[in-house]
Amino acid sequence: MSYAVVNPATGESLATYPNISDADLKKAIDKAAAAHDGWSRSSSIAQRAGLIQKVADLHTERRQELAEIIVREMGKPIEQALGEVDFAADIYAYYAENGPTFLQDEQIELRAGEGSAFIRRNSLGVLLGIMPWNFPYYQVARFAGPNLIIGNTIILKHASQCPESAAAMERIFLDAGFPEGAYVNVFAASSQIESVIADPRVQGVSLTGSEAAGAAVAQLAGKYLKKVVLELGGSDPFILLSTDDLDAAVDAAVAARLDNSGQSCNAAKRFIVIDDLYEPFLEKFTAGLTKDAPGDPTSSETALGPLSSLAAAEGLQEQLDRAVAQGARLVAGGKRDGAFFPAAVLADVSPTSDAHHEEFFGPVGIVYKVSSEDEAVKLANDTPFGLGSYLYTTDTEQAMRVADQIDAGMVWVNIVLGDGAELPFGGVKRSGSGRELGRFGADEFVNKKLVRIAG
Repeated sequence: MSYAVVNPATGESLATYPNISDADLKKAIDKAAAAHDGWSRSSSIAQRAGLIQKVADLHTERRQELAEIIVREMGKPIEQALGEVDFAADIYAYYAENGPTFLQDEQIELRAGEGSAFIRRNSLGVLLGIMPWNFPYYQVARFAGPNLIIGNTIILKHASQCPESAAAMERIFLDAGFPEGAYVNVFAASSQIESVIADPRVQGVSLTGSEAAGAAVAQLAGKYLKKVVLELGGSDPFILLSTDDLDAAVDAAVAARLDNSGQSCNAAKRFIVIDDLYEPFLEKFTAGLTKDAPGDPTSSETALGPLSSLAAAEGLQEQLDRAVAQGARLVAGGKRDGAFFPAAVLADVSPTSDAHHEEFFGPVGIVYKVSSEDEAVKLANDTPFGLGSYLYTTDTEQAMRVADQIDAGMVWVNIVLGDGAELPFGGVKRSGSGRELGRFGADEFVNKKLVRIAG
C-alpha cells in the first residue's frame, strides 16, 4: 500500500507519498509518548480546550483550501466538502466549549462511612486513530477533538488515498499551538499497525472502516489488551409506516441515500414501506433518486459526484449485477462510466439474496414492501448491521414502540441528516462498539479514577 492522490473524476494520479519507515514510526510513537508525559500532564484542561478552539478557527479560515483537497482525493462534491469542513469546525468548537464540563470531577454519594468519594477523569496516554476516506475531516474531528482536551496524544493513520488532507490537518494542529507529538500524522502501511498497537505506551485504538479492518484491529487490540472503539459499516433501514406528506418523506429518503454520493456508513440503504404506500413511494423515490446524473465534483451545482475510486465503482457494479442475477428487479439504473456511478433502485430482493444482507456503499437503494408494523421491524432487524435507522410515522406511540424494537445504535424519527456535534454516534452488532461525539464521545478513552477520602 502506498499513499497517493488519484482524482476519481479524471483518473489522474496527482501525487504519491512514501510509507513511513519502521524507524520513523517508532520515533513518532516516541514523540507522542513524550508529549503525553510532558505537555499533557503539565497543561490544564482549559489550556487544551483553548487550543482546540484554535483548531476550529483554522478549519473555518482554511475551509476552501481544505474542501478542494478532498474533492481531488475522493471526489466529494465541493458544496458537500465545504459542509464537511464546517461540521468538523463545529465539532472542535463544541468540545472546546463543553470539554471542561465533561471532565469535571463526579461526586459519588456514599452508602456507608464518613468522608467523600469522586471520579476524576484522567488521560490514558497515546492513542492510535485509523481513519477512512469518506469523511476525511469529520471522522478525525470526532476522535481528536475530545481526546486532545482529555490530554491523550494522538497518532493518526489516515486512509491511503487521503495523504494531503491528513498532512493539512497535522499542520493545523501545529499552527494552533499544539506541541510536536500531541498530534502526529503517519503514512503507515497496514502491516505496520500491529507494531503500534503492541507498543506498551499506546493505550487505545479507534477505527472507522470496514468490517474486515475492524475485526483485524479488534483482534490485535485484544491480543495486546488495549481499549478499542470501532465504527464499522451499516445497512440502515428507512421505515415508512404513515405520512401526511409523501413527497416530503420521499425527499428525505432520497437525501438520506445520496449523502456523500451514497458513501456514508449511516446512510439509509434499505427502504421498508407499508403496502398501501409502496407503489407511490417506489415511483416517486425512483424519480427522485435518479434525477441527478453524476457530475463534476468541482461544480457547486453537482449533487452526485464520482465514487471514491474506480475500484469502488467496479465493486459496486459487481454487487448490483449479482443482485439482479439472484432475482432482484432493477427498477432504474444507468451505465457506470469510470468512477461515475448513476443512482440505482432495486426491488423484489429475496431474503436469500446476497443483496439482502450486504452493505451497498454507493447510490443504490433497495425498496421493500411490508404489510404490518411487526413485519417492518422484523425486516429492519434482519441484517448483520446495527448502526442507524430512520422511521417515518404520524403515530407518536408507534414511533416510540418501533424505536424500542429496532436493533441499532441510533433511531431518527421523522428526520434525516440530523447529526450534530452533541449527539452520540455509534452502533451495535457488526456495526461496531463504543460511541463518538457528544458527552459519550468524551468518555471512551479516559481513566475514570476513583478517589476515596476518609472522614
